[in-house]
Amino acid sequence: MIGLRHFSVVIAIRITLIILSVIVIEWLASLQTNVNLIYILGGIFIFVQGSLLYQYVTNVNRKLTYFLESVRYSDFTINFRHDNKMGKTFQELNQQFNEVLHAFRQARAEKEANLQYLNTIVQHIGTGLITFDSTGQVNLINNAALRMLGIYRLHQLSELKDKHPRLYELLSNLDSGVRELYRTPNDQPLALQGAAIQMRGMWVRIVVLQNIQTELQQQEVESWQNLTRVLRHEIMNSMTPIVSLVGTMRLIVNEDIEKSTTDQEAVNDLKEALQTLEKRSKGMMQFVNAYRDFTTLPKPVFANLNAAELLQEVIQLLQTDLTSSGVLWKLSVKPETLTIKADAGQIQQVLINLIKNASESFSQQTDRLITLSAYQNDNLAIIEVQDNGDGIEPEAIDNIFIPFYTTKKTGSGIGLSLSRQILQQHNGQLNVVSEVGKGTIFSLVI
Repeated sequence: MIGLRHFSVVIAIRITLIILSVIVIEWLASLQTNVNLIYILGGIFIFVQGSLLYQYVTNVNRKLTYFLESVRYSDFTINFRHDNKMGKTFQELNQQFNEVLHAFRQARAEKEANLQYLNTIVQHIGTGLITFDSTGQVNLINNAALRMLGIYRLHQLSELKDKHPRLYELLSNLDSGVRELYRTPNDQPLALQGAAIQMRGMWVRIVVLQNIQTELQQQEVESWQNLTRVLRHEIMNSMTPIVSLVGTMRLIVNEDIEKSTTDQEAVNDLKEALQTLEKRSKGMMQFVNAYRDFTTLPKPVFANLNAAELLQEVIQLLQTDLTSSGVLWKLSVKPETLTIKADAGQIQQVLINLIKNASESFSQQTDRLITLSAYQNDNLAIIEVQDNGDGIEPEAIDNIFIPFYTTKKTGSGIGLSLSRQILQQHNGQLNVVSEVGKGTIFSLVI
């Protein structure tokens, strides 16, 4: 405003000078004293004043043009100062332009900083995010969504047709507020929820992808816990009086029947039957009590654990058994200072169970090897137990985490179920990958 006010004053002064020059020339000419010389000198003076006025206006217009172009093309690096010597008016005008450009430059820097901040958050959250317009052009996809879909880029929704045809159909027709379930080719359950917003006259659809495998596993575990708790309660209520009744019957046989009969063979048969019944009843009660941990697992007590020390302690506990089975082992921790936040006792229990299972997975192999490795992936700590044993049959791998299910001749079928429950209480996962004849990898994701 100051610069424009000075600009108006200067224009008014120069126009006033031109008008006064014309008046003075006419006045001198009216005196009829050397009229030609007066007109020549007056014309030169008016020409000079007009040239200065034209130059002044042109310079200001050119400056305004540069300023408006810099604003239009967001080029805020221009600095107006080369014509400061032309007077205080130009100095003040340049200062005003520079201050306005500085304000624009600062606003753009803040906008870019906020955009970078939001983009960093979007790219590092664990929830998948995809935005696309009505033509299928993908405007944004974060790293979590790329990992969930097993792709490295996505520019058009149509690129999903080959690898995720069902997902392409869901995204193309997903309405705002609607929640859909999609399973990836590797059987990972994803919950999809969409929303639509209007930006600059165009509708943009936002889709959130969330891996709900942990939630489904938690619901499955809770269902099995409830079922196991009910079965255990009913079986214990039925077996306890049977065991008590067997004890009473044995007492009657020993004190009354055996003394009052001469048929010792029948008495012995009765004692043997009662003994068998008592043994099987107690065996059933012990079997049911073995599942108590599955339904009453205590909450983990978290602490920072050194991964290398944790794995070394587990190996020391099982070293004798592994050596007697002819199994070699190898440890790998990267970085060596890797720490995990977990309950030491519960994680050791999981690792012991997995290593024992791995040591029992060999049949004819002579180079038996179990590899324990720990590493960090993004913000996750991962511990792997890998063996080169017989592997797990495809039809069995989907059932190994189900309570009571086992492929061993001896075993309760509770170890892997309990291990997965422990990992879920650590907000983690227990995953498995296996190939028949080549081995198995169990991954503890914490």
